[in-house]
Amino acid sequence: MAKKKIKFTRTELKQQRDALARFKRYLPTLKLKEQQVQSSIVQTQQLYRKVQDDVDATGRIISEYDVLFNDVSGTNLKKFASPESVRTSTYSIAGVYVPRLETIVFPKADYSLFGTAPWTDKALADLKMLHRQEAELKILQKCLDLLKAELKKVMQRVNLFEKVMIPNTQENIRRIRIALGDQMTAGVARAKIAKAKLEQKAGKNMEAEAE
Repeated sequence: MAKKKIKFTRTELKQQRDALARFKRYLPTLKLKEQQVQSSIVQTQQLYRKVQDDVDATGRIISEYDVLFNDVSGTNLKKFASPESVRTSTYSIAGVYVPRLETIVFPKADYSLFGTAPWTDKALADLKMLHRQEAELKILQKCLDLLKAELKKVMQRVNLFEKVMIPNTQENIRRIRIALGDQMTAGVARAKIAKAKLEQKAGKNMEAEAE
């Protein structure tokens, strides 16, 4: 991106100083946002690992039913345990809107209590639990993706302010001050030269009158 050409004027100097003040005010806000998002990522990762452990634990429990699933009197437990819909809402984490699990709707489990084995209800409850945990895991992964994307943007902005905008503005101010100083020095020099010429001319006029 091409740099904006600066003018070596007092108006430009004021504009650059005002811009520098804005950048320095905004930078701490960006850094605070960066810290908040980083902290939220750590917390979400911890929750993700916990839910992943829960998924693994529930999966081990369900694996004990594998042999028994063939003996449920024609009842399709896996079908009854598969969600019909997963409902979510959104909320803000460090200013980032992320999804949150609200409810999971399962199909009505229509089977005979007397025509199935005693463990059927427990197996169905465990299968539903697994699907809830897996749904929560997917949502947490989405949260992590959104938070990491936000962190990347915030870090880019922090770097932009710290390494580009603030240093460039400080350099602009330095160059303008030097230019204005040079202009002032040149102006004083021109004034002295003009004064000397006037004095010289006045002296010649006085000599001419004396003659």
